[in-house]
Amino acid sequence: MRRLTPLILPVVLACAGSGGGSPADLVLTGADVYTVDAARPWATAVAIGDGRIVWVGDTADAAPYIGEHTRVLELAGRFVLPGFQDAHIHPVTSGVEVLQCDLMDAGTEAEILETVRACSTRQQGEWLLGAGWQLPAFPGGAPRRELLDAIVGSRPAYLAAADGHSAWVSTRALELAGIGTHTPDPPRGRIERDPESGEPSGTLREAAMALVGRLLPPPSLDERLAGWRLARDQLLARGVTALQEANATEAVLETYAAAAERGELRLRVTAALATDPGRGVEQVADLVALRERFRTAGIQPSAAKIFVDGVIEARTAAMLEPYLDRSGDRGAPEWDADRLNALVAALIREEFDVHFHAIGDGAVRSALDAVELAQRPGAARRRHQIAHLEVIHPDDVPRFRRLGVIANFQPLWAYADSYIVDLTWPALGPLRSSWIYPIASVARAGGTLAFGSDWSVSSLDPLAGIQVAVTRMALEPTESGGDQAMQPGERLDLPAALAAYTIGAARAGRQDEISGSIEAGKAADLTVLSMNPFEVPPGEIAAARVLLTLIDGEVVYRAEEPDEN
Repeated sequence: MRRLTPLILPVVLACAGSGGGSPADLVLTGADVYTVDAARPWATAVAIGDGRIVWVGDTADAAPYIGEHTRVLELAGRFVLPGFQDAHIHPVTSGVEVLQCDLMDAGTEAEILETVRACSTRQQGEWLLGAGWQLPAFPGGAPRRELLDAIVGSRPAYLAAADGHSAWVSTRALELAGIGTHTPDPPRGRIERDPESGEPSGTLREAAMALVGRLLPPPSLDERLAGWRLARDQLLARGVTALQEANATEAVLETYAAAAERGELRLRVTAALATDPGRGVEQVADLVALRERFRTAGIQPSAAKIFVDGVIEARTAAMLEPYLDRSGDRGAPEWDADRLNALVAALIREEFDVHFHAIGDGAVRSALDAVELAQRPGAARRRHQIAHLEVIHPDDVPRFRRLGVIANFQPLWAYADSYIVDLTWPALGPLRSSWIYPIASVARAGGTLAFGSDWSVSSLDPLAGIQVAVTRMALEPTESGGDQAMQPGERLDLPAALAAYTIGAARAGRQDEISGSIEAGKAADLTVLSMNPFEVPPGEIAAARVLLTLIDGEVVYRAEEPDEN
């Protein structure tokens, strides 16, 4: 690979414009520009004025846009593409969790316990709080309270799992919540129990998490803003310029509004407002009020989020057929069909986009059915989307195109990691396991793809997700099964993967009229990479570095150049 010259910004050239254009504020030249615009996929130069793209073309034709005060950035063959957009992410709450006790990088039980021990010493307050432990690190994905008690003693502790659908709690936390041997499982939740004594073992699933969660001290606005800043800076460093907040409570919306007021928002934000499975259609009026209250130039609260089910690892995802290791159990949906259909219809009448969480094939079908029933003949289609889509029955794959429902995948999950090998395959068997994350099948059937990270469930790096989408293999082929492609026929080609993280995600977030591709008239939201992913082996895509991130033509992130010596 050729050595690149250092990236220097700005370079001001005194060059009188001539011919058909007007001098721009900034011109990028000498680049490999991948526009994600079917009319002109490739270019070598981009001119930017007043935060907008004013021209896209060849470097040889850029002179009319270069004037006395134009900044010219010679990119020496570096790769330019539209800013990445994350179609499903939880930046505020995840940022807060990372600042509490971050367990994401602890892979084994021993590493998790070591991290918890360090957090317990460092973290102030009555409770030990954190998140990010990996289910496969513990037998059955269910850590026991005794492990926590040995570290925290009589201190209450609440640690959410990486997937957000389980919590690990200490004995004192269970006592404070009044959870004992005879406490019944709440609707839509499960208290894991010792098989012999029946006592709570220390793991809570789904709605049972709230039995302890409601006792936790809520983070202050300052803590939430600190979480947002952490997330924002990481996103900008990875070339992300817009996002869809996947579960916006009132507190989360207040955080975005405060960040916007202080000039600390920076990214474009679409929000999916959180719905409550304990309520019905009466909550729609409250969602409308929230939408009107928080609709600003920086925040677009145009969607509503519905959790249809849980996750396969905890056997809470809704399946069409029972789990093989839980006789007769298909997983309990969060909503019965009548309530779900009524809520979706009410949301659509109020012109919300509906953003579903659906993991199991039963939940996916329920979401598609609800949209199909609610869509009025002749009415304009909304930007409905189903996120995660771990298992889709083949009969439902064509329905995404037919109903205009966006398939919102988290591509970084689409390989045989320990979640798949140890916790998913045994529950599904070979046939249903062949339906896991059918990304290419949805694309071949004409469905619209959008990609997101679901951070902090997994890395927020789009390049990592893109690499897994085109390889169906682990980034580092050392994990169990990770050195073999999972369902090679579901590999996505690189143009489709890039589109899903740019224009596809922009469409899902209603940002596609102003961003998502490099076209004249759109906002100058751009990402500059150290290398062209079309020119490297698929397994090396994630090695590219983000050198620059621009929003509205302003550099909001710049990497330090590596030492040339």
